[in-house]
Amino acid sequence: MKTLVLGASPNPDRYAYKAVMSLVHHGHEVVPVGIKKGEINGQVILNGFPELKDIDTVTLYINPTIQKGWYDYIIGLHPHRIIFNPGTENPEFEKLAGKNDIQTVIACTLVMLSTGEYEKSMVD
Repeated sequence: MKTLVLGASPNPDRYAYKAVMSLVHHGHEVVPVGIKKGEINGQVILNGFPELKDIDTVTLYINPTIQKGWYDYIIGLHPHRIIFNPGTENPEFEKLAGKNDIQTVIACTLVMLSTGEYEKSMVD
């Protein structure tokens, strides 16, 4: 199952970068999407609104103001869940996701991966 990391950055100090690395380490297929061009561990960061299929999870690393421009795109991907990492919480988008039968999780992807909660909540 694929995870889209929205807000991916080639900067190794950014949490989105660390999330991509950790997801790959835990055996997940990752699609990094961001504003900046670059790569993470050899994987190209996609820009814009790439056509994607079979996205199980979207994990957010962009603030709520920027998220507004991504609502239609993310809803259109029909993911199983959206993870709102610290600083990305957005009640408006959570409500919209719920209306589209998309599970929302307010948590840290990195913590979820380290505790096994990431995989557990994929099947719930």
